[in-house]
Amino acid sequence: MKTVTEGDHLTLQTGFSEIRSDDRIVWLYGSDMIARIEKAGGVFNTYDVDDGRFSGKLELDKQTGSLIIKDIRIKNAGEYQLVNKGVTAGKFMVTVYARLPTPAIGFSDCPQTPAGSSSKICAVQCSVQTVGLVTLSWYKGNNLVSSRISDTCSSTSLRLEVDYDDKNTYSCMVNNPISNQATHLDITQVCHTCEVRRDISCGTAEAVIRLVVSALMGVAAAAAVVVLIYDIRSRKVEHRRREHLHSLPF
Repeated sequence: MKTVTEGDHLTLQTGFSEIRSDDRIVWLYGSDMIARIEKAGGVFNTYDVDDGRFSGKLELDKQTGSLIIKDIRIKNAGEYQLVNKGVTAGKFMVTVYARLPTPAIGFSDCPQTPAGSSSKICAVQCSVQTVGLVTLSWYKGNNLVSSRISDTCSSTSLRLEVDYDDKNTYSCMVNNPISNQATHLDITQVCHTCEVRRDISCGTAEAVIRLVVSALMGVAAAAAVVVLIYDIRSRKVEHRRREHLHSLPF
């Protein structure tokens, strides 16, 4: 079994240190002949198949007879056979994995926190365009937090909730059996939206409290003015009543 990544060069070895003059080597892909070597006749030929998948990709090592596949692609996966003098000398099952893209981390939302909690929770999303069988995972340091397996060619994402003040290192990784790609999470950069919303929320609450206090103070002041006006009017009425009494003839 040979496993490689798209774009790599793969060499299928004959196991010979040197081709002998009587060797008649043939390389097969499935049932199609893709290379032929006859050292005595100076034959070192490569051939494409009907659909052109090996166009410009095949080379032969003229010393060992090994087959070199350049810039290999998923369509070049399959079974290869080495035949020498009509006898199968080796079989190679080749699996080609797509080159993995780098995961992207973005802001998701600001989950509600329990009343009275000092936590500032931020939700982030890791996304990747998957090709074939891959696993998308969140790590906290070296510890696995969550993961998801995808075996389709589509966009796959994985959510993570973190505290804005969390000082741990988080990373999102996509991997297949032979390679991986990771992106590290910068909480302060990705989660600043939640921090801004929290500040606005706190500022709004403070403004509301101030407004209520001001309103209450206004009501109290108005009530005091009413009482004062009533007191002044009462005194004037009492003063006029006394003057009237003094003016009576008795």
